[in-house]
Amino acid sequence: MDKISLKIKMLYNTLGTAEKKIADWIAENPGKIISLSIVELAERCKCSEATIVRFSKKVGAEGYQGLKIALASETRPTVSTTITANDTAGEMFDKVCNEIYCSLELTKKALDPAKLSAVASALCNARKIALFGLGNSASVALDASHKFIRAGLNATACSDNHMQMIVASHLSGGDVAIGVSHSGSSKDIVEALKVAKEHGATTVAITNVGKSPIDKVSDFVLHTSSSETEYTILALNSRIAQLAIVDTLYYYVVFNLSDMAIDAIKETERSLRSKKY
Repeated sequence: MDKISLKIKMLYNTLGTAEKKIADWIAENPGKIISLSIVELAERCKCSEATIVRFSKKVGAEGYQGLKIALASETRPTVSTTITANDTAGEMFDKVCNEIYCSLELTKKALDPAKLSAVASALCNARKIALFGLGNSASVALDASHKFIRAGLNATACSDNHMQMIVASHLSGGDVAIGVSHSGSSKDIVEALKVAKEHGATTVAITNVGKSPIDKVSDFVLHTSSSETEYTILALNSRIAQLAIVDTLYYYVVFNLSDMAIDAIKETERSLRSKKY
């Protein structure tokens, strides 16, 4: 009785016309909702994003992401299509490496080089850089801030949703706000970028390929791509693709700011010597 799919069937006759379209699509396409953003599902069901949120709550989920997680637990009990319980740790490592390689290759095809260059140039000229990430994406935002600070840039990473909004509200023209969200549907990240954009900052999203709410508030979208989203909510090897984008931006900054960046890196290393034996 706790299964979300059963609840959908039980409540079907109480749903509105648009909500029934969502229920029908889910029934006809088992497992496929996992890889879709709320924008993409809305297009397939020919309804609004608000209708999807309302439908999700009506059938017992906290929101669209909760609906996806609940359905994933029913249709995809495993966390990987390649790794099994019978694999040794060594075999698992080989498979993880292969999945990471595939994710990077897919990202190379999905990433727009022109947009990557535009973001890199904006970072070189930025007065201030704010990086927003929550949950799994918080570590990527933090990694980016560490690298940019070492290169002498004024960067900060925020993983608290209140602080993200505060920082975003104090950005202005000449600043850059980067939101890291694999799904592109994290409400707090989208709202933070929206506020940053309203205050004149250049907004950037690092997110998985496909339409999502974060696109609407981003001046530039840097896409990653990974097949893992077809069977799991948690993005694992795609995080490596996000870090690859961050590393690329870092190298661009270092080589284009030249002496200033190199001096900043050297000063960072000097200051850290006392922390090592």
